[in-house]
Parts: sequence; C-alpha cells; structure tokens
Amino acid sequence: MRKTLPYTISVIKDEVRDLVDRGKLSRHQPIHTLCRFFPDREWVFIERELELNQYLLRDHICDLVGDESWSDD
Repeated sequence: MRKTLPYTISVIKDEVRDLVDRGKLSRHQPIHTLCRFFPDREWVFIERELELNQYLLRDHICDLVGDESWSDD
C-alpha cells in the first residue's frame, strides 16, 4: 500500500484493483474490509474520500472498482 497522502478516489481504486488482482480481497466483500490494508492514521483520510465520492462502507468492493474488461486474445 501507498505510504504517502493524500488518497484520491482514483488512487484508492487502483490500490483496491491491485488487492483484488492479487487475491487479497474479493469483489464481494464490503468496502470497510479495506481498513485492514491501510494504517489506522491513513484510514481516516481514505474513509473521508470514499464518503465524498458517495461510497458507503457497507457497499461491495465491486461497486468501487467497477466492471472488469477483458480483451480477446
């Protein structure tokens, strides 16, 4: 996870996509599950940014990261 602030919504989404891609999070878990991946002192800023962007902590991770797109090989 990032060690610097501030966390913008795009940075948070990128971090979450990375956690999902690495299998650390499921797309079906609630957003509040993210708190275990960020230091407590930074979680306050992340929570605020999520709220400013109309995300509820009870929403699912998939609501935050959106649909995955697959390209044909």
